[in-house]
Amino acid sequence: MARASGGVSEPQTVTDDAMLKHARRQILAGLIAAATLLGFAAPAAQAQIPYLQLPAQQPKYASIVVDAESGEVLYGKRADSARYPASITKVMTLYLMFEQLAAGQMTLEDRVVFSPRAAAAPPTKLFVKAGDSISVEEAMHALAIRSANDVAVAVAEKLGGSEARFAALMTLRARELGMDSTTFVNASGLPDSRQLSTARDLAVLSRAIMRDFPQYYTLFSTSQFTFRGSVIRGHNSLLRRELGVDGLKTGYTNASGYNIAISGVKNNRRLIVVVLGGASTAARDNHAQDLLLTGFDVADRRSRGERITVAQNLFEPEPTGPIMRPSREQGDGEQDGLKIVLATAPPPPAPTRAAAQAAPAGQWQVQVGAFKSKALAQEQLKLSRRRFAEAFSGAGTLVTDATAGFYRARFSGLTEARARAACETLKAKNQACMVIGPA
Repeated sequence: MARASGGVSEPQTVTDDAMLKHARRQILAGLIAAATLLGFAAPAAQAQIPYLQLPAQQPKYASIVVDAESGEVLYGKRADSARYPASITKVMTLYLMFEQLAAGQMTLEDRVVFSPRAAAAPPTKLFVKAGDSISVEEAMHALAIRSANDVAVAVAEKLGGSEARFAALMTLRARELGMDSTTFVNASGLPDSRQLSTARDLAVLSRAIMRDFPQYYTLFSTSQFTFRGSVIRGHNSLLRRELGVDGLKTGYTNASGYNIAISGVKNNRRLIVVVLGGASTAARDNHAQDLLLTGFDVADRRSRGERITVAQNLFEPEPTGPIMRPSREQGDGEQDGLKIVLATAPPPPAPTRAAAQAAPAGQWQVQVGAFKSKALAQEQLKLSRRRFAEAFSGAGTLVTDATAGFYRARFSGLTEARARAACETLKAKNQACMVIGPA
């Protein structure tokens, strides 16, 4: 990957130590006061954890942390703001390849032929000549590890007839997966002002590819592969850190900044982290690492009875105005990372009136996730019904009120036996669920 010649600025830092210390004291005092009002003490460790220092001058930034099993959003900052996905686009390109393989429409040994247009794609690439070909398996490695743009074009032309048609198929599948804010116009992520997504949508995609194609997910954990006698190394340095990270994908253009989507496992808990618009490779990676480790800490402390979550930044306004027009520059760099804080969360809610009305005595429900967005909860119900049509045949759907900040997605009107059987079916496919009895 070539080094960018410009357009990537270093993140600002707070230079007034007095202001910083005062702000931290104010935050801590507020958290303790809120905890007291709620009837429980703030964790002592909060005082030792710095808050997220995110200057408003970083308009490209967005991030999200999601529990891969439940779909719960642990943290989100500008998660629904339009961003350029860059090479994370190739996760969707691979998703459509995996569909073809799973359906028997393609094999790993099939050939991907390079047209003159594919061969002319800008780096990063494999530099395969026009008229030459590689296997589907080699193409998958080249997309996931090398992020090869020439391979992305060749795959798009093979599966879609043209890259434009393939991109339309990518957008259609994105909508079906619940990525309502995403539009694809190419298979590579090369700059185009029309190709937009969000941190939330890319988390949905990451979750979908792990859920739907676990047999191929290990591809994203591979740090290198051999192609025609040469060792080709990947760009995701977090795979080499002791974090439990086992995928997914990085990306960069001058307009997007440094992007990454990762997933990691600790104590049988899997999280997904998406960071967009980092000022450098190191800033992006360090921030993603901080978010992942803090997410694991939140999960561990919740298991011990603490009511905490990852806090939103308190001091930085949402930027306004258009995002930068893409450039074709791609690069790498180094920078210090960003930090985060834990904050107390409200206690779990009592059953809502809506839930009680939808589930009268003698009826059972199956919860398939809890979300910050009502629309996301509805999309999860649609996806679950589509994937498990037989299990939920005749069942009603319900999205509860966000009494504690979460919309809970549930299937209703089930007998106890059907609810438990449905949940077992979901768990067999690594889909989290919860059986809820009548109130």
